[in-house]
Amino acid sequence: MKRIIVSTSEKFQILNITQKVEENIKELNEGVVLVFLPHATAGLMLEEDEEGLKRDIIKKLREIVPEDGKYEHNKIDDNAHAHILSGMVKQFVILPVKNGRFVRGTWQEILLLEFDGPREREVIIELIPS
Repeated sequence: MKRIIVSTSEKFQILNITQKVEENIKELNEGVVLVFLPHATAGLMLEEDEEGLKRDIIKKLREIVPEDGKYEHNKIDDNAHAHILSGMVKQFVILPVKNGRFVRGTWQEILLLEFDGPREREVIIELIPS
């Protein structure tokens, strides 16, 4: 198991972590890699890394789950929106690996979605040989 740390600088932010993860899988010639985010207020997504699309994703997610909603969890911690969004998105991606590189679509990147930043986020990388 490998770990990387990613620092976010905004409350809502989308960061491309593909290269950082791929640097840690070169020893795996063939198999699958599990990329796991052990946090309940952020998520992972496979998607195109295009600035307009990233703004659209954040805008739509904020419309679906507004920060200022009347959430029960906010009575103890003011981040219910982040927990709800994290659960809707997911905290893992699984990708096949061939010759030490991800097998993915042309525009697919591993994106970390921050919903409660700024924070340091740990990303766990588990290599599973075939």
